[in-house]
Amino acid sequence: MLRILNPASHSVIREIEEETPASLRRKYEEAREAQPLWAAIPGTERLAAIRRFRELLETHAASLADTLTEEMGKPIKQSRSELAGVLARIDFFLEHTQSTLADETVLDDPGEKLTERISHEPLGVIANISAWNYPYFVGSNVFVPALLAGNAVLYKPSEFATLTGLAIEKLMRAAGIPKGVFAAVIGAGSVGAATLKLEVDGVFFTGSLAIGQKIAAAASKRMIRTQLELGGKDPIYVCEDVDIAAAVAGVADGAFYNSGQSCCSVERLYVHAAIHDAFVEAFVAEVKGYRMGEPMDEATYIGPLARQPHIAYLKHQVADARAKGAKLLTGGKSVPGKGNYFEPTVFSQVNHDMLLMREETFGPIIGIQKVNDDAEAVRLMNDTEYGLTAGVYTRDGERARKILAQVHAGSAYWNCCDRVSPRLPWSGVGHSGVGLTLSTYGIQAFTRTKAWHLRAV
Repeated sequence: MLRILNPASHSVIREIEEETPASLRRKYEEAREAQPLWAAIPGTERLAAIRRFRELLETHAASLADTLTEEMGKPIKQSRSELAGVLARIDFFLEHTQSTLADETVLDDPGEKLTERISHEPLGVIANISAWNYPYFVGSNVFVPALLAGNAVLYKPSEFATLTGLAIEKLMRAAGIPKGVFAAVIGAGSVGAATLKLEVDGVFFTGSLAIGQKIAAAASKRMIRTQLELGGKDPIYVCEDVDIAAAVAGVADGAFYNSGQSCCSVERLYVHAAIHDAFVEAFVAEVKGYRMGEPMDEATYIGPLARQPHIAYLKHQVADARAKGAKLLTGGKSVPGKGNYFEPTVFSQVNHDMLLMREETFGPIIGIQKVNDDAEAVRLMNDTEYGLTAGVYTRDGERARKILAQVHAGSAYWNCCDRVSPRLPWSGVGHSGVGLTLSTYGIQAFTRTKAWHLRAV
């Protein structure tokens, strides 16, 4: 039995039966049977079904946001923003899928009576093992284009976003998407592991590096399509020519939005020595102004962490930094009483011997390190096994492009951070994962490309 807990109060919201081996096998067999039929219908009908799903998301956004906040702890205004933002992502897929997956003739030679053509065929049945921190964003990046491309999806929501996963399944059904074509698979990590043992044609995972490595090892034995969106240790470099107030507002929000529980949250901050002290002072003042509280309160900016056990790891990073000489400027501890609350925490005088500058934090902690020039900043930004995002704040666009061209990251930001666009591919370098979602490339990711050599006689 899976117990759904409210992270703000530790009260039990609901208890739900987890998948059994029999129920999991049944859902897989239903998906296997339904997928060819789904792929065979005109693409316009699949588009219409997803368009209805989008309309239902918009209609029920208020109650869906309430559910997300209740089970995951995200402040209600941020939950509503996620529901509003996911509509634009779905719109992108609705607009571009047909043209992206259309057959392409690359040679038509009447003299040789030869035609060469490229087509895109669905993978088949895919396992989508998703994340709790942005279940609508992360989930829709996978299951929407997968369904539009003609696949069936076994959707494993995180156990910390189970009710949201069930709500998505309910809306899919109401939109007319057949039971076998989209099915929520409910349970904790053991259910995710069991899903991987099914004869799926692809696995698309978002989560930690440790789990991603296990999935990669398991999937490699069957040589199936494997996509892993993993963690980040995302750096920002603030140059000496910035408007300090504007840079502080943007970077602090990038670090502490959703309590820092995002793979692309700012986790390392490098500030040019010429403005370091003034920047740090303004940054701490900004963070001290964030309101922590009950996530259903409209004024709350910092809510509880989704996972109670993670508090111990945050305490470990804090203790390690202090022991190695970092200066704690604000925060640094969990909040007594009920709820998984951890104070927004800022350190200065940090270095790369400290865990908070090397290991993913995934919480409301940031370290600020002084640098003397661009070359030092680039060296430190690249001193990581991760490579998801990196950003530079400066008035000089050419300077930013020169710096970012040297940084190993899937996404580069100039005067912005913690941003995702459906028009751009979302990918990582190194321990941040393999494969990509979003953009037209993220639509093709759910297909096999077939080459056609056609000669008339």
